[in-house]
Amino acid sequence: MTQESGGGLKVSVIVAAFNQERFIGRCLRSLLRQTLPHEQYEVVVVNDGSTDRTGYALELFHDSIRVVTNPKNRGLPASLNTGLQAARAPLVVRVDADDFVNAHFLTVLSLYLDMNPDADAVACDYLLIDDNEQTLERVSCAERPIACGIMFRSTQLFEIGLYDETFLRHEEREMRIRFEHRYSIRRLEFPLYRYRRHHNNITNDTTEMDRFEQQLVRKHGLQPAQRNLGRESS
Repeated sequence: MTQESGGGLKVSVIVAAFNQERFIGRCLRSLLRQTLPHEQYEVVVVNDGSTDRTGYALELFHDSIRVVTNPKNRGLPASLNTGLQAARAPLVVRVDADDFVNAHFLTVLSLYLDMNPDADAVACDYLLIDDNEQTLERVSCAERPIACGIMFRSTQLFEIGLYDETFLRHEEREMRIRFEHRYSIRRLEFPLYRYRRHHNNITNDTTEMDRFEQQLVRKHGLQPAQRNLGRESS
């Protein structure tokens, strides 16, 4: 799909939201308070058929974000693909609706890719936090990768076919396997991402996680050592 040019845009932030009225405001405030000049980035939110007050929460930010609404729930990977297809910048990064980021998040990651044209993508370390935003631990994105906080060059994501929409869990692990067949993801040792752990994390559904783990194994024939890739992914 041909993307519409975004003029001076450098980064598109993709946020997929389903029934995230409690956390979406915190997420968006962190994204709209970035040190990267506002004219250089956009925030694309895909409201995936939410049945709570997520739509109302998004309306509060309507002057500062772009919203794409799915009339009914399509699932996370389909919503992420919708957001990527709507993105207009050459760099893209996913932020989950219940997480938030440091004010220098976009500046640092985009600067790294600007100054290292041979780099395909870059991920930052993260702080694991609870519902009260208290830090539980600092985590290396190389040792325990998550689905978010990775800035990609959009052309490369389109080359590998974006997310496989059949993976309603482990969608990031599946995409990352395909991405790393051709490209690499570098690590920045700055904890610029805030990954929220709470009882509503979809990774808590162990039955579904195991089912899609088996689908991942069938598709890619993973060896046991490879099955730890992206264990924190949502």
